[in-house]
Amino acid sequence: MRARYRIPLNTALTATALSAAAVAYAAGFEVRSFRLRRVTVPVLPPGGRPLRVLHVSDIHMVSGQRKKQRWLHSLAGLRPDFVINTGDNLSDPEAAPEALDALGPLMEFPGAYVFGSNDYYAPRPRNPARYLAERATGRHGLNGNAPARNVPRNPWWELRDAFDDAGWVNLTNTRGRLKAAGADIALTGLDDPHIRRDRYDEVAGGPEPGADLALAVVHAPYLRVLDAFTADGYPLILAGHTHGGQLCIPFYGALVTNCDIEPARVKGLSTHETPTHTSYLHVSAGCGTNRYTPVRFACPPEATLLTLTPRET
Repeated sequence: MRARYRIPLNTALTATALSAAAVAYAAGFEVRSFRLRRVTVPVLPPGGRPLRVLHVSDIHMVSGQRKKQRWLHSLAGLRPDFVINTGDNLSDPEAAPEALDALGPLMEFPGAYVFGSNDYYAPRPRNPARYLAERATGRHGLNGNAPARNVPRNPWWELRDAFDDAGWVNLTNTRGRLKAAGADIALTGLDDPHIRRDRYDEVAGGPEPGADLALAVVHAPYLRVLDAFTADGYPLILAGHTHGGQLCIPFYGALVTNCDIEPARVKGLSTHETPTHTSYLHVSAGCGTNRYTPVRFACPPEATLLTLTPRET
């Protein structure tokens, strides 16, 4: 006769209560617990004046997110030398005015931007388990998966027009320059690799000569893009997209990255190496979520103030 095993009622109730508490924390507190991280990166020529760069990403604005709007407003008080926006500003087709209002004070500073897939397309409900399956198969976004059909569009052109009118540099598969704090900064950007809109052949060849600093900018940090930027000699690459894993395990970290970069580099500052060069890579965990998965756990929403300093001789 087969033995029967039962979970004690008090154990089951405790597990249920802990699960409910974790969900309540992730959806009710941490997802709105906005943080500013500060990072120092030695990438300037010796003797150069430090530059302060505000990196914002993955806002995923939904109508009515007042606390997020107020927090983004407050970042202007940092008085950065310039701003880099690495995309996914929207998670609601109706929220473009609120996203632009939130970013309005930051558009008073020099800046540059690229778009992510959620700037172009409205999100749809998605089983979170698919992220684990994609990690196992190596297929993410349109990288190995079939193209999405009949997906509603977000009004990305409203963002583009407002950013351009503010003087921010559009880096969609192109190069640009900006001046900030007396420095001449050469920028090279790509459209979103997650939906295979990146065209590196259009910007290949390495940093433009004569600038005080060269930066590479992209939404999703796919390895093919990091390899290309690094091999071409860019000292610093800025990206977003990963949400830092979004649902992480305390003392362990992220389970997924939603691209082919490994979980150890899902957020923050790291390096990327090719046989000929090493670049710094900064991946923002972003300050929003897809509207259909509005939770974060062990991964607070963030923006980053990077202080760029002279490299050692």
